[in-house]
Amino acid sequence: MIAGTKGYAEEAEELVKRYESIPFVEKHQAVLHLIPSAPCSVLDIGAGTGADAAWLAGLGHRVVAVEPTDGLRLPGMALHPSALIAWVNDSLPHLVMTRKRGQKFDLVMITAVWMHLDELERQQAMPKVASLIRRGGVLIMSLRHGPSPPRRRMFEVSTAETIQLAQAHGLRSILNVHTASAQPVNRQAGVTWSHLAFACGVDS
Repeated sequence: MIAGTKGYAEEAEELVKRYESIPFVEKHQAVLHLIPSAPCSVLDIGAGTGADAAWLAGLGHRVVAVEPTDGLRLPGMALHPSALIAWVNDSLPHLVMTRKRGQKFDLVMITAVWMHLDELERQQAMPKVASLIRRGGVLIMSLRHGPSPPRRRMFEVSTAETIQLAQAHGLRSILNVHTASAQPVNRQAGVTWSHLAFACGVDS
């Protein structure tokens, strides 16, 4: 089992319902202005059930949805059949299968995933992620803060560390916003999120 996915397979049935119930615009309100309006290529790392991928495909974007947990990926493929979504069984930090595709993307999204990686894995992952972003493209990330669900492998990851790591690999910080959780249960538990965005290869 991939360490960062610990707990997800066991709770997959409940998570499918939860993930599908949260509207994209509610979850990503802080970064909506960074989503390209014209059709482009998108990489969704940790795509879960593909709810985000489906919303993006609905706008005409071509999405590669990366998800290592069978209990999320397989229901997602059934829930969101689309010629614009290509599913890949792959995971951070190395993204071996994704990188083998030889494709670069206009938009890369890493939603609620980065905090599952330990410090070494984050250091290994960032250059792999950066290498997949087309010049002029954007990386959007969200980091969870607060209490972790039982049986999940999570780390408290600071925005400062993430920004510094991204900058070390040629990515320029363009957004750093802190918000409450979109999920009522998590919000009541004190869970908050940092929404970060980075531009690739474009001078300020």
